[in-house]
Amino acid sequence: MKGKCYIQGAAAITPQHTFEGDLLSSPLVSGAGNMLSIVEPDYKAFIPANSLRRMTRLLKMGLTTALKAIQDSQLSTPGAIVTGTGKGSLQDTERFIKDIRQYEEKALNPTPFIQSTYNAVNGMIAVQQQVTTYNNTFVHRGFSFESALQDSLLLLAEGVSHTLTGAFDEISAEHFYIKSRIGHWKTATVNNAELYHHLSPGTISGEGASFFVLAAAPTVNSYACIAGLKMLYKPSPATLTAALSAFLAEQQLTVDDIDLVLSGRNGDSNFEHYYTHMDASWPSVPQLPFKHLCGEYETAGAFALWLGAHIIRAQQVPQQWYPFQHSFPGRINRILLYNHFFGDQHVFILLEHAVIPGA
Repeated sequence: MKGKCYIQGAAAITPQHTFEGDLLSSPLVSGAGNMLSIVEPDYKAFIPANSLRRMTRLLKMGLTTALKAIQDSQLSTPGAIVTGTGKGSLQDTERFIKDIRQYEEKALNPTPFIQSTYNAVNGMIAVQQQVTTYNNTFVHRGFSFESALQDSLLLLAEGVSHTLTGAFDEISAEHFYIKSRIGHWKTATVNNAELYHHLSPGTISGEGASFFVLAAAPTVNSYACIAGLKMLYKPSPATLTAALSAFLAEQQLTVDDIDLVLSGRNGDSNFEHYYTHMDASWPSVPQLPFKHLCGEYETAGAFALWLGAHIIRAQQVPQQWYPFQHSFPGRINRILLYNHFFGDQHVFILLEHAVIPGA
């Protein structure tokens, strides 16, 4: 996908202290469990108390993250709202299904059904910000956020001033159990801080919401430039290598121009061969995994983008989040993000330092 855009504002609610805390000083949140849950912020600063009582956790965290990103960008009402989600509101969906059984399909409360739809978060953002323009939600499994990002790039190229682009997913005990039956999660309990020392079938689950305000032109407040995006469905390792070379060639770059790789490694031995194969493509480039911070879910790539943008702007890696890493790059101008979702959806995203013309 050709075309560039600039991150003007960003916000994330994750299992780490990413919403209010300082990236470089917030401690690593770790625990001996295979299901990472978000660190809940103070929603009342963004959502009225009477509305909070009627909202489930995914709606609260999605809306709050979006409003925080808009606030961070110092821009006005977004020209478009584009999001991605893999599951939508599990809590509302499960509640509605349980009500169907309990009340035998009679006298059902419609609220859980309405809030379980994938575009419920988008609708709440639009109502809150009085946005009547383009509004779309992508539900494409591991491509959900990247499809929203691609759509945003197209909108910006067509003249939209800026877009609010984000992703949100949650995990519940019921969903965790269902996915455990098909081998998604590790059978042994693993501390997320030690995830990469336990290479075995399965990984740990996670959740989170990440939002970005994207613009076609840079400003002094830009975090970073999204310079490229490539999605591949069920590629072979050889196809991945060829796709990476072609992807970088489109930007007139080689692997030697990459300062840091953000890797979606998650300790799952079933799919480790993809990362092992790609290691040979960037043998001298430092790598930082991110799944021990957020867990595995369909839109974890949105958190990686948030992390990469902050690293480029701060020109520093949050070392307290990487106790197992000993070498960090100095100057960071370009970050390559490589992630896949259980071997099916593979993504390359290229992040660059935002260069302001004439600056």
